[in-house]
Amino acid sequence: MIQAVRVHEVGPPEVMLIEAIELPPPRPGEVLVRNHAVGVNYIDVYFRTGHYAAPQTPFVLGNEAAGEIVELGKGVKRFKVGDRVAYLANLGCYAEARLVPAERLIALPKSISYETGAAMLLKGLTAQYLLRRTYKVRKGDRILVHAAAGGTGLILCQWASALGAYVIGTVGSPEKSKLAKKAGAKEIIFYRQEDFAARVKEITKGKLCDVVYDGVGKATFPTSLDCLRPLGMFVSFGSASGPVEAFDLRLLTQKGSLYATRPTLNTYTADPDDLQKMARDLIRVVKSGAVRIALTTHPLRDAVAVHRALEARQTTGSIVLIP
Repeated sequence: MIQAVRVHEVGPPEVMLIEAIELPPPRPGEVLVRNHAVGVNYIDVYFRTGHYAAPQTPFVLGNEAAGEIVELGKGVKRFKVGDRVAYLANLGCYAEARLVPAERLIALPKSISYETGAAMLLKGLTAQYLLRRTYKVRKGDRILVHAAAGGTGLILCQWASALGAYVIGTVGSPEKSKLAKKAGAKEIIFYRQEDFAARVKEITKGKLCDVVYDGVGKATFPTSLDCLRPLGMFVSFGSASGPVEAFDLRLLTQKGSLYATRPTLNTYTADPDDLQKMARDLIRVVKSGAVRIALTTHPLRDAVAVHRALEARQTTGSIVLIP
């Protein structure tokens, strides 16, 4: 039996319960991983509240973790018992252990801690595809990163800065401003108090941005479109303030023949080979020091309090639960 955080009915943070569950032996192609650290992401809130539908109830929250392999299913060749790994999975990670398809495992170098591995994978791979595939950021590009002091935002700022981009970040407080600046944002905008589109125009001397990375959603749309140069790209990858509702596509024409996309990590990592390539790129920038993963740790039993703080936007960087 293992301890896990389960949800029997969707709702506020208090619906999360610590319960004992039993895992079956690994099937062919699977491994059993003992989790040493579990990543917390805003998508966990979406599942807990029912914004995203879980395939069944009750269910265990969580989409990323890091730990060591303790048992192999038949046919697993690439890994052995004792290997350090990190992984993405569709639910089930807020637990002391879980079964994972071997093809979804990422080998974790000894130079990267379990805590960092759990904190960096979902957010870091999101930053990887946003910067290297959805819009290929190049030296001299002007980019706007909303929620720049959040877990993904801090990685985006650092990585984009390392690529030579001019990074403008939006934040909600002076404390978050300091973090975003340290991560490489050249200019900071307090999006709740300022007209951020007007500030972007002022900062760029009217040239505006090549791309906007928006994980906030409803509160920053459609104003984000006014931050883009003609033919610029609006990338909506999250909806912390609520989803962007359907809009008239003519808005994109009126504001300069803009592009808009709503990508997902699942699509970009569906092919196991793509997942491994992206992970190697992420591990490279983390090992080099170009990207540092800011994180805080909490016991797994504190999941309710962690979710309260996350929804209240009182957190910065990445959050890790320790089983």
